[in-house]
Amino acid sequence: MERFSWRDITPEEVYLSRRRLLGVAAAAAGGAAIAACGPASRTDAPVTTGPTPTSGPPPVRTLSGALEPAAAEGAATDVARPATDELGAPLTSFDAVTHYNNFYEFSTNKEAVARLSTGFVASPWEIAIGGLVNKPMTLDLDALRTRFGLEERIYRLRCVEGWSIVVPWVGFPLRKLLAAVEPQSSAAFVRFESVLRPDQMPGQGDHGFPWPYTEGLRIDEAMNDLALLVTGVYGRDLLPQNGAPVRLVVPWKYGFKSIKSIVKIDLVADKPTTLWNETAPDEYGFFANVNPAVDHPRWSQATERRIEGGLSRRRTLPFNGYDAQVASLYTGMDLKVSF
Repeated sequence: MERFSWRDITPEEVYLSRRRLLGVAAAAAGGAAIAACGPASRTDAPVTTGPTPTSGPPPVRTLSGALEPAAAEGAATDVARPATDELGAPLTSFDAVTHYNNFYEFSTNKEAVARLSTGFVASPWEIAIGGLVNKPMTLDLDALRTRFGLEERIYRLRCVEGWSIVVPWVGFPLRKLLAAVEPQSSAAFVRFESVLRPDQMPGQGDHGFPWPYTEGLRIDEAMNDLALLVTGVYGRDLLPQNGAPVRLVVPWKYGFKSIKSIVKIDLVADKPTTLWNETAPDEYGFFANVNPAVDHPRWSQATERRIEGGLSRRRTLPFNGYDAQVASLYTGMDLKVSF
């Protein structure tokens, strides 16, 4: 069978602002509306079962020392890094991970983000952590890394659109940062906010979106060991197109929950407003757990496409294959209603 690269099968981008999205919804007349990760790709391709899920944790390596400087091309050679995730799926290449990016602050065109983000300034950088905490603090990037340490974890990331990647992220569990600020008993959610720089992020000129980008987790989700604050990828500093200099990665949720270029984290009592849930609440739920049994209103979530896997599709795993680590967080919830 003929093989295709991720460059050959980039889905057609749909350029519709929030205003057009709401207009389509109000008309209830069908047609394409913007998606958090672009439109779905073809669904008539062969479906493979993929690796058999296991209850084992994702591969983790404790790191020491600084990361390599960010580079535009090529990946650091590291023979100690596993070649697959815990399910046996091969890593997505550094080139694909850094040239196929959803970052609407720069562009809705995945393959334009790397070019349009070259002028983004990621240093110096500070994150303010506050809200319902006993010890609010503001930390720069060096303080984050040295205080909480770094480790490399190979995670799958599943886009709500229906494509996926396997990535060696470098960072530390979010729970370490939250423990340091000492959440108060009234703190029930964690709210995240991205940087607002329309002079460096041309996509923020689209006022149809409620910038800055915001996201949120329930506090027990944020305290789960899988939730990772990330400062690197493939042993290198994050590039701007990947969310430099610090982002969140929540591997059991759709990719739009993994907010990029974070400047503020607040612990709050009430469920925070998030950009995509505010923009299209019927399509992008607050929880956004990967669930093959709950379709997006405009496409199926039962299968997914690895961006370097040609046109074939694989079955989507509940919680993206991390159910052994996170399913207990949702005991008693109807995941078809709280999507």
